[in-house]
Amino acid sequence: MVDGVRHRWVEARGVRFHVAEAGGGDDPVLLLHGWPQHWYAWRHLLPALADRHHVIALDLRGFGWSDAPRHGYAKEELADDVLAVLDALAIDRLKLVGHDWGGWIGFLLCLKAPERIERFVALNIVTPWTRTDAFRRNAWRFWYQAVVIAPVLGYLGHRTGRFTGLMLRGGVVGRSVWDSSTLAAFTDNLAQPARARAGVRLYRAFMFRELPGLLRGRYARQRLRVPTRVVFGADDGALRPDLLRGVERHGDDLQVELVPGCRHFIVDERPDLVADRVRAFFR
Repeated sequence: MVDGVRHRWVEARGVRFHVAEAGGGDDPVLLLHGWPQHWYAWRHLLPALADRHHVIALDLRGFGWSDAPRHGYAKEELADDVLAVLDALAIDRLKLVGHDWGGWIGFLLCLKAPERIERFVALNIVTPWTRTDAFRRNAWRFWYQAVVIAPVLGYLGHRTGRFTGLMLRGGVVGRSVWDSSTLAAFTDNLAQPARARAGVRLYRAFMFRELPGLLRGRYARQRLRVPTRVVFGADDGALRPDLLRGVERHGDDLQVELVPGCRHFIVDERPDLVADRVRAFFR
């Protein structure tokens, strides 16, 4: 648990979603986690923003304390989940922070419903406008996705917690970022059978249904109207800064900041820096 954080559940699109909240007032900020995490990824940011904002950390379908149905893990569907939860919470417009898949879903939300997103901070995720040549050069770095989608192996990797623990430990520069209880908060949750299936299906939806269209330029003609900042750990082992080159031209106000000495899990590794960047941009 995190001091000052409240928990509740919201029904939307036939799914019971868990929401963690802090602060209050009429300036909402939504936090969207990635794989293999859940709302607890924001344990530092929730209290850091609560003095000025109503901060909401949503567990995506299949993760954390939300329901884990068998279907609905395409990222456009997950974006629809988020919009439905916002409707259920009677929130028309907010500021948004997303990490990893939560950041990807954030970009989709900005394209799908820009009138509902005031500002967006994306953390260690590429954009929908990644160049095909850059992707091909870095494709070998996505070896872990082949493990996740593999029959039996991907499911067992989640169920035992060994693979997810390996990915978490390898995704930071300093291993002291993770203590045993924090690692267990993530690995034990994904070890539950329904959530292990959800983790596999999240990546299968991407590899088999979404990636081909992305490489064919599915989003090439769509423009990002929402003011956006990408804050990116420059030593990320899978998502390299090369994948972000030139993306600024696809947005009206899109800027990228590379953070040296930091890998993928920037929210866990550099929470003070993330909080500073978010507070400054949202002011």
